[in-house]
Amino acid sequence: MMKLKFLYFSGYCGYFLFLQVMISSEKLMVTTPTRHVLARVGGQAELSCQVTPPRSVESMEVRWLRNGRFQPVYLYRGNHGADGEAAPEYVNRTEFVKDAIGKGRVALRIHNISISDDGLYQCSFNESGFIDVASMNLSVAAVGLETQIHVQAPDAQGIMVECNSAGWFPQPQMEWRDSRGKTLPPSSKLYSQDGARFFQVKMTLLTNRSQGSIMCCIFNPVTGEEKQTSIILASEYCRV
Repeated sequence: MMKLKFLYFSGYCGYFLFLQVMISSEKLMVTTPTRHVLARVGGQAELSCQVTPPRSVESMEVRWLRNGRFQPVYLYRGNHGADGEAAPEYVNRTEFVKDAIGKGRVALRIHNISISDDGLYQCSFNESGFIDVASMNLSVAAVGLETQIHVQAPDAQGIMVECNSAGWFPQPQMEWRDSRGKTLPPSSKLYSQDGARFFQVKMTLLTNRSQGSIMCCIFNPVTGEEKQTSIILASEYCRV
């Protein structure tokens, strides 16, 4: 009877040790729920990372970095943030979200997004014997608020219609369309950027149309949003 108990106990210990070896040999890795984050100028972005298999990362060092830069966007080290080591442009603009830190999931919120925040980010987890990194791209977008159409005095070649807009990011796409939605080839397209990196656009169209509407369409390739402004050409525009 004693022998059976001993064998049972030995088997139990062996199974427990086997489980310990299995758990300790599980390879931790850092993942992110999305590789692409979209944010608007003036809004906020959330960069989330997860350690799998899930486990508490409260005692780990967690940092977010910009690609190619030495100073971190944010640094969390053992139960507190290390604000003094963050890049100056992110001080007072970041928020460490740790509601699920016990399950290995944390996030960094960046407030008051600007065009300069656009780019590749990395979050890394570091603890003795473990280090891993996940990358994500933050795309910043802005849609111009005002689009204007001007008609120049006609000449022998026809009339020149000009469309202007500003406050776009990244560089938008633009085209002319007629009343039926058909694309009209522009005479010119000009792009420029101001000191804050917002795009200013100008597009012209030389036409001999005596009447009908012409539409200026500007499209943000990141958000999919489009601004449209139209003008109706009266017959008097074409008199020379």
